[in-house]
Order: sequence, then C-alpha cells, then structure tokens
Amino acid sequence: MDAAPLVWFRFVFGAIMVWEVYRYWSKGWIERYYIQPWMNFKFQGFGWVEVLPEPWIWMYFAAMAVLAAAVAVGLAYRIAMPLFAAGFCYWFLLEQANYLNHFYLISLVSLLLVFVPAHRYGSVDARISPEIRSRWVPTWSVWAIRFQLGVAYAFGGIAKLNGDWLTGRPMNDWLQGTGDTWLIGPFLEAPLAPLLISWGGLLFDVLIVPALLWKRTRIPAVLAVTAFHLTNSAIFSIGIFPWLMLAATPVFFDTPWRRVRPSEIVKPATLRTMPAAGFAAALAFVAWQLLMPMRHHLYPGNVSWTEEGHNFSWHMKLRDKNGEIGFTARDPETGQYWRIDPEHFLSSRQLRKMTTRPHLIMQFARAIEPELLRELELADVEIYGAASVSLNGRPRTALIDPNADLTSVRWGLRASEWVLPLEQPSVAGR
Repeated sequence: MDAAPLVWFRFVFGAIMVWEVYRYWSKGWIERYYIQPWMNFKFQGFGWVEVLPEPWIWMYFAAMAVLAAAVAVGLAYRIAMPLFAAGFCYWFLLEQANYLNHFYLISLVSLLLVFVPAHRYGSVDARISPEIRSRWVPTWSVWAIRFQLGVAYAFGGIAKLNGDWLTGRPMNDWLQGTGDTWLIGPFLEAPLAPLLISWGGLLFDVLIVPALLWKRTRIPAVLAVTAFHLTNSAIFSIGIFPWLMLAATPVFFDTPWRRVRPSEIVKPATLRTMPAAGFAAALAFVAWQLLMPMRHHLYPGNVSWTEEGHNFSWHMKLRDKNGEIGFTARDPETGQYWRIDPEHFLSSRQLRKMTTRPHLIMQFARAIEPELLRELELADVEIYGAASVSLNGRPRTALIDPNADLTSVRWGLRASEWVLPLEQPSVAGR
C-alpha cells in the first residue's frame, strides 16, 4: 500500500519525541524525577533497571533527542530506531511512580517502528541510497501502527464501562474550577457536563477507529478527534498524549496524498512478504495486546481500588484517589516501635502516588528495611502501614491491612490478601 501514512507517522512521532525530551530538560524533570529522589519505584521484574549517574543521565537524554530527530527525518533509521526504542523502554522503566499510559504506548510503538520500513520514502536514507527508495510498503507495516493505536482507543473505552464513569464520577471532581477555560468554560460548568463528557468519551474511544477507517465517516471523525484531544489538552495535564494521537490520525487514511506517477508503480511480486517467524511473532504480539488489558478480571474487587491489573491496561483517567499513610517499624525481638516519615525519603509526587497504590507501599517498605536494620542496629524488623484512601469521592477507608508486615507480603499473579476490599461500592447521595 502507499507509504505516505507510514512516512507521516514516522515524522510526527520523532518530532514529538524531540519535544518531549526538551520538556523534561527545560522543566527540570530529569533532576526532579531521576537525580534527586532517594529511591525510584521499580516495575515488577525490572528491579535491575537503575538511573544512570551524573553526568551520564544528562548525556542519555541528549542522545535521545538526537535519535528522535534522526527518526523524524529518516536518517540512519535502521540504527537510530532500535537505539531509540531501547532507550525509551529504559526511560519508561526508570520510575513506576511516573507510569503513564501514553509512555507505555510510545514504548510499544517504538518497538513496532523497529520492524517497519518507514525510511524507504520521504527520508534522508532514501535520498542517500536510492536503491532502498520505494513509494510502497507492505500492508502489514501500516496496519501494525493502526492496530496499536486502535488498541489504546478501544480498551480505553471498554475500561470506561464501570459504574463510577457512567455516573459522571470522577469527571465531576475534575471539572471543578474549569469555568475559566477558553471557549468551553461555560459548558464545563453546566450540571450535565460530567455525564455528557463521560459518555461522550466512552463512545469516542469505542467508535473512533472504525469511523476514521471508513471514508464516509472520516470527515466527522477527524473533527471529533480534533475536538476531543484539544479539549483533553485544555482540561487535563496529560502532556504530549493529545498531540501525539491527534498528529497520528492520518495513519488511518490509505488514500495516496498525491498522484502516483507511472514510474512509481511496482508489481506486487517485488515486495517481500512477512516470513513465517515474523507472522508467528506478530500473532503473539496481537494476543498479548488483547489479553493483557483484560487480566484485571482475574482478581477480585475494583481494579481502580486494588490496582491489581491496572497498569498496561489502558485505564486512562478513570479514578481520582487521594489519601494519607503512616508507617511504623517494630523490632520483633523487643517489641519496640518507631515511626517512619516517608516525606523524608520520597518526593511529593512519589509520596502522592505511593499513598494510594498498594504495590508501591510494599516496595517502599522493602526499600526502607535495610536502612532501618543498619541505623537501628537490628537483626530483623517488621514494617506496618496504615493507609486511608478515598476513591472517586467516597469517604476515606483503609486500603491495606494495618496488621500485615509489609516486608513479607507478596504482589503478583495471585490476589493480595493484605489489600482490603472496597466497602463502598457507590458514592452515597450522589
């Protein structure tokens, strides 16, 4: 099929990633997120990923900007793209407290771009090496990108099929104080706005990909995409995500963007087909993408409360959680207790995230354990936490068992018994 959608996506993807690196550099996030913290929360199975020391961490981000720019213009693409993909996966895995669905999406898209021939047209590589130049690319290479973006949209909509979202919570809380938003402020203050935006977002996520692919609905779909992402950018602080998805929209168009000259027409036999091993890998990737977002059904309880199966599932902007937590350490030999103040160890962002996420609470306790053993000169220590959390406007209630020793609990494939169930299924009186 025509290479234009893939070429366009390669360019906007690389350009937006240059912008993202610049944002981290200019806003001081590199130092705030990776240099200053006493610890970084790890993803399960990736505890070995460590932040590079200074000055290497600065050089790493500078290299990521250069690689992203090379991807955008298609310069040394077969070298730049794998290096960028590996570099971004490293970036993503550095701090679990910074988990963002669009960073997960960028990681997946980066890996896909390693394998697609996005450099064969409209690139510096094609100028330097005319023998690789081709106006045509295998159909699967474009559909791979469409599929990945479609997964984010579709499962983002499916995840909204829950009672809180369908009744306008937590949107009601998020719209408070947005009346001064340019152009749409009066609408956001309307009583029905939380319900209309919640249901509109659900229908948008579920229907937008088919609407973009079908030529008869493409124009209204593009208008909807534009309105949806601009509104999200105005209301929420979600970084580059609206701009990335908006800029990527033309990848769903398969109509050539200019007249094809006869000399550019090639026979299908001249295009290589996907090898059997590649096809098997593609099927495994598709299965993973379809099953991973549904794994939270293997756990009991509300996923927005327990967090079990929440990450990597496209549960975007579904919950508003806040709370407070306290830790105590106990010497099992003498019974003596000590209070632990997590503010001395964590940044404000890390503390806010950790307070409402059981797996981060457990991870903090395990990180602080060796410090206590050394400072208090103990042979063993038990650590307990008392977390009081509110989900989507409910009254605060206990999130974890205060009698559970956090140094010995587990988090993984089985339900975590030390995470207490949510006792308020709905918001009373609302």
